[in-house]
Amino acid sequence: MAARALTTVRSGFRRLSTFSAFSPPPPAQAPPKADPSTNLFVSGLSKRTTTEGLREAFQKFGEVQKVVTDRVSGYSKGFGFVRYATLEDAAKGIEGMDGKFLDGWVIFAEYARPRPPPPTPEAPSGYQNGYQNPPTY
Repeated sequence: MAARALTTVRSGFRRLSTFSAFSPPPPAQAPPKADPSTNLFVSGLSKRTTTEGLREAFQKFGEVQKVVTDRVSGYSKGFGFVRYATLEDAAKGIEGMDGKFLDGWVIFAEYARPRPPPPTPEAPSGYQNGYQNPPTY
């Protein structure tokens, strides 16, 4: 009798262990590629990479108009933006620098995505023009 109860308990555990209320998350999808533009997003930068160092590295492929890094220190935050004068120069910059080493780190260059519009602030329900509506009795 004890053996039968033990097999019943084991099969019960087996049933519980094969069923899961949780499903795995869907596979992550890569964000869509950005449209070609003169603005490049550069990631994987060393903290030691300066604006001038980034400009020198990318200037080999065309006229660099602007390089964006940290405003206070002038160093990178691990990423930066490079703006070229033409689309052709930007394409050459990606081809020449994507996956290359800069200051001992492998960097990645791609077309920058446009910044999404800021969300419109919505007042919580019961508020109008920033003031709470008086209760109705």
